[in-house]
Amino acid sequence: MAKCEICGKGVAFGIKVSHSHRRSNRTWKANVRPVRTVVNGTSKKMNICTSCLRTLKAGKAI
Repeated sequence: MAKCEICGKGVAFGIKVSHSHRRSNRTWKANVRPVRTVVNGTSKKMNICTSCLRTLKAGKAI
């Protein structure tokens, strides 16, 4: 699974618990999107999570 290239957010692991309290493993995947950004004056394609996009940590290219 992809990982955010700015904050490093990726897959998180945990345990799913049903109503009858049966437990099984599960994963939470980060909301990562491929975005064209400007890095050092050149356009580059990066995988960035939506929380980083929302806080404008990544300057989006036109």
